[in-house]
Amino acid sequence: MNTPLHNALQHAQHLGLARIDAQMLLLHSLGRDPHDRAWLLAHDGDALPAAALAAYQALCQRRAAGEPVAYLTGRKAFYGLPLAVDARVLDPRPDTETLVDWALELLAPCAAPRIADLGTGSGAIALALQSQRPDAQVLAVDASAGALAVAQANAARLGLPVRFVRSHWLDGVAGPFDAIVSNPPYIRADDPHLAALTHEPLSALASGADGLDDIRAITAQAPARLAPGGWLLLEHGWDQAEAVQALLRAAGFAAVASRHDLAGIARCTGGRRDG
Repeated sequence: MNTPLHNALQHAQHLGLARIDAQMLLLHSLGRDPHDRAWLLAHDGDALPAAALAAYQALCQRRAAGEPVAYLTGRKAFYGLPLAVDARVLDPRPDTETLVDWALELLAPCAAPRIADLGTGSGAIALALQSQRPDAQVLAVDASAGALAVAQANAARLGLPVRFVRSHWLDGVAGPFDAIVSNPPYIRADDPHLAALTHEPLSALASGADGLDDIRAITAQAPARLAPGGWLLLEHGWDQAEAVQALLRAAGFAAVASRHDLAGIARCTGGRRDG
């Protein structure tokens, strides 16, 4: 007996999947763009081929077990760019676009800005900045060879001339840069929310007892790699803005401030190296 598309979607929701996740996985199983939800509405009563149904049910089971949709479809949109992603990198979050917006705003007066993206992962931040500022010299840094392979493949497919280097933060990276940006690990090692993120690389999530070990390392290294007037911008956890502001001030940064995401949460904190 053939299964209509709407029945398949209902079954996925009974497994606990969000409606949008169920729709994206169904479209992917059918070989269609995962965001073409209008097509699903127009073909709501169509029969789902047996092979597509089997693939869809397997994907739904994996999603119900917590695997990100981006890993299941192999793609994720970030700042308008279609990125390939897999379990070697974090699933890029929309909140991180706040960091890109802020960097572009600060660098608007700067001709041919020099930018470093630390812990680039899929390359999301570096590629977004390069796409918006073709004149920029963007260097993407990551300690993971696997992450760099994903990011380099994205850059090649998108035709964006980002440069890549394997390094632990700014070790061996000289600069100077007009901006250093990073979405580093910032979750406390004992945070119970990590249990829901087991499909993503732990090294890109957790950072010591208070979640700030990597931010401390970057904040200590950055002043020597920034040009006078250059900015350090960091993404962090929902409750870490005050602590990150204190770290930046202690490192000698001026104009320290935080930027809120669309949910009104202080998502990023930055400061300027005075000349």
